[in-house]
Amino acid sequence: MHDHQRPDSGVPSTAPADPFGPAEPLGGGLKQRHLTMLGLGGVIGAGLFVGSGAGIAVAGPGIVLSYLIAGALAMCVMRMLGEMSAAMPSSGAFSVHAERALGRWAGFSVGWMYWFLLVVVLAVEATGAARIAHAWVPGVPQWAWVLLFMVFFTGANLAAVKNFGEFEFWFAALKVFAIVAFLVLGLLAVFGLLPDTDPVGLTHLTGEGGFLPLGWDGVISGVVVVLFAFGGLEIVTIAAAESDDPVRAVARAVRSAVYRILFFYVGSMLVIVTVLPWTAQQAGFSPYVKVLDSIGVPAAGTLMNIVVFVALLSSLNANLYGASRMVFSLAERGEAPRGLLKVSRGGVPRRAVLASVAFGFVSVLLNLKWPDSVFLYMLNSVGAALLFVWALIAVSQLRLRRRIEREAPERLTLRMWFFPWLTWAALAGMGVVIALMLRDDGARPQLLWSAGATAVVIAVALLREWATRRTRRT
Repeated sequence: MHDHQRPDSGVPSTAPADPFGPAEPLGGGLKQRHLTMLGLGGVIGAGLFVGSGAGIAVAGPGIVLSYLIAGALAMCVMRMLGEMSAAMPSSGAFSVHAERALGRWAGFSVGWMYWFLLVVVLAVEATGAARIAHAWVPGVPQWAWVLLFMVFFTGANLAAVKNFGEFEFWFAALKVFAIVAFLVLGLLAVFGLLPDTDPVGLTHLTGEGGFLPLGWDGVISGVVVVLFAFGGLEIVTIAAAESDDPVRAVARAVRSAVYRILFFYVGSMLVIVTVLPWTAQQAGFSPYVKVLDSIGVPAAGTLMNIVVFVALLSSLNANLYGASRMVFSLAERGEAPRGLLKVSRGGVPRRAVLASVAFGFVSVLLNLKWPDSVFLYMLNSVGAALLFVWALIAVSQLRLRRRIEREAPERLTLRMWFFPWLTWAALAGMGVVIALMLRDDGARPQLLWSAGATAVVIAVALLREWATRRTRRT
């Protein structure tokens, strides 16, 4: 396997010589097109293609505003993260930023919570893709499909990082093509330009109770439902550390990804609620399939199943990559076992990949065996963890921006808009979402479980820090 360890990694350092840009031991190889598609592909998944039906059910046509609000919050978080990642590229991204801004406890907490989130969600994606494949080929049991996917993507992530980039590029390209084709067909249907169709106009937007049939309460409820569909954007800043020009690459990827994702998400929702009445949508059923069926696209359900299948595998691939780089970064800073620091000659942290996929296999087994008990508790414990990660990103950016301006202003190649006011506004927005989740009977258990898991991780981090300081004193 030709593994080797960094010459300086025998004693993990928490204060690198260059506080803004420590050298990365990982191999390069990711190109700008890989990062751009990674930013797009990381969030265009089953949450959009299937989960958006639940959002339409609670908000009606107002779901367009829900996606605008949630997307604006996600854009702000990505801009903050992009600013810090361009100034100090690292495979640990926001975990490293949190450590530099708030201390070791913060880097430990956000890093391990995010790693846990990725490997648990990975199990959902592997199981979802296996269910689709099993329906196509019933002779192959579901567990065999899961095993096949996990082995294949483990191999892809153990190879050179450019192979991961190529896989993710083409997966994401297929999803982007599917959405663009959907938008084109939808617009043609709206204007009556398809065979045997009449112009739809704005009938469905203004009928069935108007644009806001459930009022602003529905729009806000829609924000809570759809916000987590934007999770995954963060991985592009983790991957930027392995690009040929990290500073320029992360700035370009962040700029392009957020605008395009808003276009795809908001554009899709606008087409869906214009072509069909919002009352035709149901939670758990893909609104995309219903629209394609209504305009006469043959085998619409099968086509969308293929797209969802690819979306799930794409997310699985990206999450395994992100998890391995995050735990590697934790090991670099002495927050994870030092054995994970070994990298191949090509700069791939193979032990970190294997450690992440091993826990991923455990998660999958729990999902297959106890989906409604053990695994459900695990899933709930990370369900709202993204909000805690985003909040720490915002707090870190508030503290680090001043420090970078004072010590290395030339590193601010990408700046947060209207700093610090918009950062504070984003934090307030996250607080509102948390308050709304506490009021919602369906979302409350997820929030409380995630808050409990986060509190446990932070407590462990603070105890470790206290124990370390006490040991040094003695």
